Amino acid sequence: MRAYVLGDIHGQIDQLRRAHALIAADRARTGEDAPIIHLGDLTDRGPASRDVIDYLLAGPVAGGRWITIRGNHDFMFRLFLDDPTVQDPGLNPAYTWLHDRLGGRDTLRSYGVDVAEDRPVADLWAEAQGRVPLPHRVFLDNLPLLHRTESAVFVHAGIRPGVPLIAQEPTDLMWIRQGWLDDRSDHGPLVVHGHTALDAPVHYGNRVNLDAGAGYGRPLVPAVVEGRDVWLLTEEGRDPLLPDTAPAI
Repeated sequence: MRAYVLGDIHGQIDQLRRAHALIAADRARTGEDAPIIHLGDLTDRGPASRDVIDYLLAGPVAGGRWITIRGNHDFMFRLFLDDPTVQDPGLNPAYTWLHDRLGGRDTLRSYGVDVAEDRPVADLWAEAQGRVPLPHRVFLDNLPLLHRTESAVFVHAGIRPGVPLIAQEPTDLMWIRQGWLDDRSDHGPLVVHGHTALDAPVHYGNRVNLDAGAGYGRPLVPAVVEGRDVWLLTEEGRDPLLPDTAPAI
């Protein structure tokens, strides 16, 4: 089964549109529809989180369906809207979603919220109540934590090795790094994920990391997954992403 896949978007609407254009070009060349799977972290750090959610809410006008996985940044945003005092259990307690390293203020700014550093959190939250549309909240509420096909699992951060998919903890699916990034065991299906930013996508044999750092100004790189085979999409066409023998990071 073919699937088009995008890593972390992080409010980069221009990169999202460019990636979808590359997918449309590949569809035109091959004449085959397939779903587009977005691996989460739609929000934070980039300038246009609201536009990204609007774009994804609009859905496809042609081709296969769109599937959007929940990322940890999407969860933190949604959690803030309900209660700004609640801490995501996966987040280092030294930080909050509004810390500059996380990018929550960038997301609120995209909705028109005044995010001046001296404003109390309660004021930011109160203004956000009137500026974040209900359809955006409902969309974020209903994002799945993973998507499974016969040959691959699509998830934001990864999986806990040795734990059945049905028993995976949501925090692991959205946050895991330790015990996952250095694991080389065969998980059965290929695990396709994002979350840990690299300079470019890497295929480790048992998993593929597609987070190429769009949240830090690098390009959003779309991929095609067919079985366990992976290609990156470029303006020139498909570029095979072959398993790397280097140590996992």
